[in-house]
Amino acid sequence: QVQLVESGGGSVQAGGSLRLSCAASGYILSERCMGWFRQGPGKEREGVAIIDGDGDTAYANSVKGRFTISRDNAMNTLYLQMDSLKPEDTAMYHCAVKYSDYCRVGLWEQKFYNAWGQGTQVTVSS
Repeated sequence: QVQLVESGGGSVQAGGSLRLSCAASGYILSERCMGWFRQGPGKEREGVAIIDGDGDTAYANSVKGRFTISRDNAMNTLYLQMDSLKPEDTAMYHCAVKYSDYCRVGLWEQKFYNAWGQGTQVTVSS
């Protein structure tokens, strides 16, 4: 049974940086589609960044140029480097994995992601 555990969240001022990690156990993440999603206060959960098994990435327009998703297959870990943080980035951040071989099918649709972490809180103050 796969377990995903996020870490690295915290409180920062606007313009600051954080690096989130998502460590997996019970499942090999290499070649799997993985993503970061977030849920801000009073908002629905939304996709932030996706990486497929080949290392190709996709980003939400709101974070393009500021966030970078990456993976370390040897460590079975997913990362999200967040720079130039804004107050509107305040949210609980979750990582997720898709078991399907077809990453690009329903890329941002959360129902296609099979396992989720509990999340790590990011708070950005102005």
